[in-house]
Amino acid sequence: MNAPHIPVLLDEVVASLNPMRAMSIIDATFGAGGYSRALLERGARVFGFDRDPNAVRDGAAIVAEFGGQLSLHQERFSHMREEMVRIGVPQVDAVVMDIGVSSMQLDQAGRGFAFSNDGPLDMRMSQSGESAADFLNTADEGVIADVLYQYGEERQSRRVARAIVAARPLETTGEFARVVRRALGHKLHDKKDPATRSFQAVRIHVNDELGELRAGLAAAELLLKEGGVLAVVSFHSLEDRLVKRFFKSASGAGKAVSRHLPGEVPGPAPTFTKVSKAIRPSEAEIARNPRARSSILRHAIRTSAPAQERMEA
Repeated sequence: MNAPHIPVLLDEVVASLNPMRAMSIIDATFGAGGYSRALLERGARVFGFDRDPNAVRDGAAIVAEFGGQLSLHQERFSHMREEMVRIGVPQVDAVVMDIGVSSMQLDQAGRGFAFSNDGPLDMRMSQSGESAADFLNTADEGVIADVLYQYGEERQSRRVARAIVAARPLETTGEFARVVRRALGHKLHDKKDPATRSFQAVRIHVNDELGELRAGLAAAELLLKEGGVLAVVSFHSLEDRLVKRFFKSASGAGKAVSRHLPGEVPGPAPTFTKVSKAIRPSEAEIARNPRARSSILRHAIRTSAPAQERMEA
């Protein structure tokens, strides 16, 4: 049975955005519409983005329920500024982003995101472009090892990559998982399946998730009005580290406060203020929804300063 979709940190997200009638809010990762529904019920006008055509298709029922309050856009959130300008809404009051793979994608064996149910080795959120099978069956061993190390933090990435190349072609999630387990010496009593790190790494690579996140944060900075709120929920350290660095850079946090030397040009004005600390789910929420365990919310308020050109790590 598929687990029902439960929005993570919903109360905390809604509290950070403080939605009300006539506010315009972008739900940059629409999914099953959990955040959008909560915002719509409070009177906000919501623009939902999702690159997965299934999410947009299934969201038609919510569009019908709320009439003109909700519009859905089958588009990557890295492109949301261009899309909003195209429809004549160049600025909004808030943006919320729930990063990573959705419960619906994980629970559908045919999408190939998980090894709990055997399925085709796909992992494409947009259902187009290079699949996980394409990458694993054609990439050089060194490239595969780098992806596993950088995006899965797999310390034995070279051993796993060597095993993948030796086992090619791989066609299903089950085959991929078994190759990784054999390479790492999986034991039944291990608390975490060693294939988890490799699945995460390949999924992030195939969907360019960290590149999308960097571009999405920059797009949100451009779209938000003065006083607007950006709220981001992440699920693993790579995502959260990137969000934390973005807010630190955008708010000027950590910079020494001193008088400028004669002729010295001051740095750019902060584009965000009142950056929250990491907000994690309560034990009660984790008990209701175990998938919330690793989630972290960070939010901040947009200033009037012009958006900055950034080189994010």
